[in-house]
Amino acid sequence: MGILYETGIGVFLILLCALGGGAAWMTGRACANTWRPLWVLFWFVFLLTLAIRFLTFALFEGTLLSVHYLVVDYLVLLAIGLAGWRYTRTGQMTTQYVWLYEKTGPFTWRLREGETDRYAEG
Repeated sequence: MGILYETGIGVFLILLCALGGGAAWMTGRACANTWRPLWVLFWFVFLLTLAIRFLTFALFEGTLLSVHYLVVDYLVLLAIGLAGWRYTRTGQMTTQYVWLYEKTGPFTWRLREGETDRYAEG
């Protein structure tokens, strides 16, 4: 038993990070694609965390009602879900508002040059 994983590092990496992380990324992506508020992602990731905790309990004899590992799993899945949400939102903002924003990285965008002057005069 470790601080981050209960039943083994393999279970943590495969079940939580790979399978749960993939589901969390797609959940964040779906929330961004449908323009849902960010709190909806927090709720969906919590439900996903409960499912992952149940799979850890049912398949690998983990503790079902462990608050410590529930919080750890939630934080890991939330970080991946937020990354998926932000990555998708960056693509949306720079594609749908191409005249206003430009992409500065996979998770960030900014106003195009000259656009700040137009809105400052307003």
